[in-house]
Order: sequence, then structure tokens, then C-alpha cells
Amino acid sequence: MQEPTTGNKTIGEIVAADFRTATVFENHGIDFCCGGKVALATICAEKGLDLAAITGELEAVQGEPAERSQNYSSWALPFLADYIVNTHHVYLKENDEQIAAYARKIAAVHGAHHPEVIRISAIFDKIASDMAAHLKEEEEVFFPAIKRVAEARISGNTPDEQDRETIRVSLLKLEREHEEIGDAVHTIRHLSKDYAIPGDVCNTFMITYRKLKEFEDDLHKHVHLENNILFPKAAVL
Repeated sequence: MQEPTTGNKTIGEIVAADFRTATVFENHGIDFCCGGKVALATICAEKGLDLAAITGELEAVQGEPAERSQNYSSWALPFLADYIVNTHHVYLKENDEQIAAYARKIAAVHGAHHPEVIRISAIFDKIASDMAAHLKEEEEVFFPAIKRVAEARISGNTPDEQDRETIRVSLLKLEREHEEIGDAVHTIRHLSKDYAIPGDVCNTFMITYRKLKEFEDDLHKHVHLENNILFPKAAVL
């Protein structure tokens, strides 16, 4: 079968093969995590971007020597699941409540002059609540089932049918939740005008916007690792 051209590959496939390409997509406002199932040519047409120019930027990035540590698509599923928990889940558990508290504070102090922060606070409160349940599902149900099935296959045994059903059901649920959380984060970015800090606000306001931007950046990589690498491999199980 002929290898698809870069334009025919999905954003997710390109970033899964080489995470460094994510920088190119971020620079052009292209969603590589929740929107990763769209072909590059399609998204370029939708956004009025020059496909040849984008392809050239991707090739330039891919031409640099790659760090072996970033070759996430080559990692075994149990190792990748542990990495996601130890890196991204830990980040969320350490930061979600703090960001929510900051957002509530600036909504109370600056809401009269900047009403957008009232909506941002409400949206992030829901994100934090939904994310807590999402992480619990992954850590206590989905990832353990993946590890048991992967272990069975390595040992030459037949995987437990209940574990396979758990993976199938969880995939549908978790992918839907990723889309919902991704849409909510995009709404926050829109309301904040790309986290632009007004001239009449306090340090807490500035810190809150910076933390929201940091949260979005971490979420993009987190969801990419799951949507574009872990989930497709888990589906094969």
C-alpha cells in the first residue's frame, strides 16, 4: 500500500509519529489533540493556510536529530499509561484546585469590570470537577484493564473478556469527555482573548491567566498522548 502524503495524514498521526511537529501546529492555531482526527490538507483548507508551506515547516522540524525520549508511539502501553499518570495526572492533581481558587478570586474582585472572568471561573470549576472523575476512571478502571490485557498477550494467554469489554466501553466514554473538556478550554481561551492580561488588574489576575495557559499547554500534550497514541493501541487490544 502506498504511503499517504503528508497532506492526507491526520494531524494526530503526524504528531504521534514525531511530537516535535506539535510546535508547528500550535504556531498556526491547529488543534492536534482533540481535533487530531482531521487531515492536514482539510484543516489547511478550512483555515486558509498554505499546505506546502506547512508541510515545509513540518519537514524542517522532522529533519532535526530526534530525542529517543520523545518517541512516545514506540512505548509499550503499560509504560505509556504510567507516564501519563506520573506526569500529567500528577500535574492536574497538584494544580486544578489552585487554579480554580485563583479564578474564583479574580471573578469576585474584577468581575464588575471584566465579566468574562466570571464565566471563566464557572467553566474551570466544572473542568476541575469533571477532570477528577475522569482521572479516577483512567487510574482505577481503564489503565488497569489495559495492563492486564497487555500482560496476558505477552504471556501468550487469552485476555479476560471482561477486561476487553471494559476497554471498549471506557474508550467511548473517555474520548467523549476529552472533547467536552477540550471545548471548555477553547471557550476559556476565547473569553480571555488568548490570555491577554488587561492593564488594570492585580498580580493574582496575571498569575491566574498564566496558570490557565499552562493548564491548556499541559492538556494538549496529555490528550494527544491518549487520543492519538494510547487509545488507538488500546482499541487494537
